[in-house]
Amino acid sequence: MAASVLATWAALIVLLLAPAPLPEQWRYYIYSPASVGLWMFAMFVAPIVVCAVKWPWIKSGGR
Repeated sequence: MAASVLATWAALIVLLLAPAPLPEQWRYYIYSPASVGLWMFAMFVAPIVVCAVKWPWIKSGGR
């Protein structure tokens, strides 16, 4: 379960940092308060969803 949560958080962090090479003018729209708020919300909700979907895999020990 810990691996699923950590992998989900790692994916969300990569998605947050992915637009960094884009032009400076676009960053306000990409990193707007609403976008960052949704990202923070996803940091709490996404691991719960992943664990619920992958529960049979987690329960079997990853086999």
